[in-house]
Amino acid sequence: MVYSVVKNFQKALKYRGGWKGLLEHMYTNGDYPFKYGTYMGCDAAGNRYYENRIDYPYGQHRWVEPGDIHNFDSTSIPPEWHGWMVSMHDDTPSQTEEYIEEKVKHIEPMCKSDANIAHNVGHQEELFNFHHLHNQSQVRSRGYGIGNHVVGLPPFAKDSYYTQPGSPYNESSIRKTEYIGELPNNRPYKSEKWRKRLMTQEEKEAEKKYYVEVNKRDMEKIAHQDKKAIYAPRGAGTVLRKRSA
Repeated sequence: MVYSVVKNFQKALKYRGGWKGLLEHMYTNGDYPFKYGTYMGCDAAGNRYYENRIDYPYGQHRWVEPGDIHNFDSTSIPPEWHGWMVSMHDDTPSQTEEYIEEKVKHIEPMCKSDANIAHNVGHQEELFNFHHLHNQSQVRSRGYGIGNHVVGLPPFAKDSYYTQPGSPYNESSIRKTEYIGELPNNRPYKSEKWRKRLMTQEEKEAEKKYYVEVNKRDMEKIAHQDKKAIYAPRGAGTVLRKRSA
């Protein structure tokens, strides 16, 4: 067993070009025994794609080694390589482009055109993906005003992902904060619930005592008014009016 481990390390060192490449492979893929395969190509992010249909079972025969080992995400794989990775098709993007270019040569155009585009997609603007993350929901701040050091998003930078109208994260749906009052020492609040959260324990006890006293005075006032209402009709007697001649 020790002999096989040593031989595997020797082969891996030779295949990976030294200790740096081997340790990088262990850090990113974490596969042991170390994987060996045929280099199939790379993408704009520097991710390298490999395939080995002989030594590995279906589902494990294709893998990617990231270009940025410290900032890799599954969304870093572009759509054209994702189809190849999950075995939706066996052609790599370069093979697909070569096939299309070859077939276009034998297609007779139906009408003359001066456009410098030889395919049916038409003109496309150059697409830029922040840190090669194709899923832009990853490009978001980890908290208010702190950015995201994982993807390199600076503080107070705008999130890149799309938000539906009405979402609290949509700029057009964010309401301006309106305060309804202010506590001492410059403590504004926007709701009664928020006011209670900002109050200290001493302020809460003082407010409780104040309301107890107010309630006591109100109860005494109500009792006095009720007492006057009860005794008001008594003792008045009957009033006789003198008839005029």
